[in-house]
Amino acid sequence: MRKLLFLLTSYLLFFGDSTSAVAQCAMCRATVVNNVSNGEQLGLAASLNTGIVYLFIMPYLLVALIGFLWYRSAKSGSTSI
Repeated sequence: MRKLLFLLTSYLLFFGDSTSAVAQCAMCRATVVNNVSNGEQLGLAASLNTGIVYLFIMPYLLVALIGFLWYRSAKSGSTSI
């Protein structure tokens, strides 16, 4: 049961909603191109870049946290996280 839950969670994290994420990238790009062509260069583009960096870093922080908890539990000899 535990293995099934782990596999289901992994699948949802990595492959759950990838098609709508691809669509969002095209929409964001179109919005930025439209705003830059209208003369707004820094406001939306800077906010979009900050959002992209935020979304890029979160999975790596999650993996690092899980790795740290796994290392800590392995070092202490405990079987639970």
